Amino acid sequence: MSVLGLVIGLGALPLLMGTGCTTGDEYTQSTGERIDDHATSSRVREALGDDSQYKYDAVTVTTFKGTVQLSGFVNSRDQKHRAADLARKVAGVREVVNNITVKELAD
Repeated sequence: MSVLGLVIGLGALPLLMGTGCTTGDEYTQSTGERIDDHATSSRVREALGDDSQYKYDAVTVTTFKGTVQLSGFVNSRDQKHRAADLARKVAGVREVVNNITVKELAD
């Protein structure tokens, strides 16, 4: 009987602790979505870092439910557009919101 009690007790453990795999809604991520989004952000940062044309040291990448937001500063419009193009090509990216600001360069 003690084995049966242990099995029943372990079966109830997730109910006592919570499910562990919460489901997300439109405002919150599930655990799986959080993991996927973190991996997507890492791949986008890597793609930006590997670009031979520009450096994206001042660009931040944030991902929420597959939507990547780029923010920060770059030196030209071409650099801003290229960052978005690079991000769009990364696996896991559903949409790109490009909030990068082009710095005004003094003449």
